[in-house]
Amino acid sequence: MDKALIDQFILNSLIEDVGDGDHTSLATIPAGTRGKAKLLIKDEGILAGVELAREIFRIVDPDLKLDVFLNDGAQIKYGDIVFEVEGDAQSILKAERLVLNCMQRMSGIATKTRRIVNLLKDTHTKVLDTRKTTPGLRYLEKWAVRIGGGVNHRFGLYDMILIKDNHVDYSGGIKPAIEKARQYIISKNKKLEIEIEVRNLDELQQVLQTGGINRILLDNFNFADLREAVRVIGGKYATEASGGITIDNIREYAACGVDYISVGALTHSVKSLDISLKAIKE
Repeated sequence: MDKALIDQFILNSLIEDVGDGDHTSLATIPAGTRGKAKLLIKDEGILAGVELAREIFRIVDPDLKLDVFLNDGAQIKYGDIVFEVEGDAQSILKAERLVLNCMQRMSGIATKTRRIVNLLKDTHTKVLDTRKTTPGLRYLEKWAVRIGGGVNHRFGLYDMILIKDNHVDYSGGIKPAIEKARQYIISKNKKLEIEIEVRNLDELQQVLQTGGINRILLDNFNFADLREAVRVIGGKYATEASGGITIDNIREYAACGVDYISVGALTHSVKSLDISLKAIKE
């Protein structure tokens, strides 16, 4: 966990939600009231966000006590209790919605990722996420992908060179795009891998003739062309498939022999898990 980044996210989120005060709790619950609550699962899937929840509670009120029963990556079912939190009742309610919003979405992403990972468990193909994430939540969403067993692709525009179709078209073709990228890395003294997207077998040949890259993204290839592309590349470069890939056909894509399959749906269209924080009356 990148603590500095996470703590800033939590503080910004609390400012957005709490503003000048949780007036409902302030109005109805006497100051100093002690409370206890449990995080209750009302769904099935893979748990994610427990470590984040721990940090949220700590920032809201360092005196809150958290007893964790299930950790990130656990298989969860209806009725499971993930943790209990105890302390100032106003503090518990201040943290409640942020904890739930994050854990519900992260658990949904981890669950979807694990389902796809399990589909490919007897292949050598790994599942990648993309940059198709919710603005401001990318770190959390990619964290959830890892918890689900997936692999993070680049985090942003800054940590890899990925030459896509628009870059190729704007730069004048595949060969000049690759050459300019390599020159840029040298001139800026950057340690960045280069991946390039190809749209067909002809573009693939241009890449292979030019060389100087690390990974080839085979975009929207049919199965026959994808198998041929993997054969032609022959293990010289890492291969990635993307475009039109769903849970229903991902095994067939993996069977073509690619090293990676990127799935934007891991983060851009996922169902959150149903999770509640319920007060414990003693």
